[in-house]
Amino acid sequence: MKSFIGTGVALVTPFKQDLSIDIAALERIVQHNIDGGVEYLVVLGTTAETATLSKEEQSLVKETVIKVNNGKLPLVLGVGGNHTAEVINQLNEENLKGFDAILSVSPYYNKPTQEGIYEHFKMIAENSPLPIIVYNVPGRTASNMLPSTVVRLANDFKNIIGIKEAAGDLVQAMELIRTTPNDFLVISGDDIITLPMVLAGGAGVISVIGEAFPKDFSQMVRLGLDRNVDEAYKIHYKLTDAINMIFEQGNPGGIKEVFKHLGLCENYLRLPLVNVNNELSNKLAAYVNNY
Repeated sequence: MKSFIGTGVALVTPFKQDLSIDIAALERIVQHNIDGGVEYLVVLGTTAETATLSKEEQSLVKETVIKVNNGKLPLVLGVGGNHTAEVINQLNEENLKGFDAILSVSPYYNKPTQEGIYEHFKMIAENSPLPIIVYNVPGRTASNMLPSTVVRLANDFKNIIGIKEAAGDLVQAMELIRTTPNDFLVISGDDIITLPMVLAGGAGVISVIGEAFPKDFSQMVRLGLDRNVDEAYKIHYKLTDAINMIFEQGNPGGIKEVFKHLGLCENYLRLPLVNVNNELSNKLAAYVNNY
């Protein structure tokens, strides 16, 4: 559990111009984050454009991250979906080899009731050999996992250890922190409200901007956890513009543009995602150059 206190980063999948996976760039990004002091890595989440990757490509991403990480940091694997039986099929030892926990998104598109969401995660909890971090992101799933549902899951299944809470709602986040068991991790899924969530009692973040600026962002979270509020907010405000810009035209278009300006990878995306426009690209370039 302590492994997932602090900053986790949601890794992108870098592509070459022909849209094949750029293994060398992925290796650079993983190393950049290990060197930057983040606490753990999240593989094949939304930010990785996982929906556009074949099974073979997903295996290649996992193998690459495991090899470069070489046991240094805990690894979390995205295993979720809106077809419960298919998610259960993915919870086999071969698929999960080398990972320490799974991150599982609340079912999207189907718009289940709270009872449906509970039953979905109940099935996962009963079949997962690894600890589970559930993921609430209403902006992508079209349904909000309410605190009452999360509390039920936290109390009923010891292997559901936390939630990545990305509703962008600080009041809801505080309700989760207040009502879930003391050892349950309430993890921010929104970079911009990470520090307020941590100061309210949250466990940290699974971040996008953190993988570009891991040293500063993970230091901000540690300062927040240590209650060094003024120092933490200095870093927060230094990064605010970058956070707003990288999500302005969608994720991971923004963060890949930052990586291009940092020299870590090219900014190729697979459809239906497209690059940020020239105006935003220039603003991000200026931000990186001034950083």
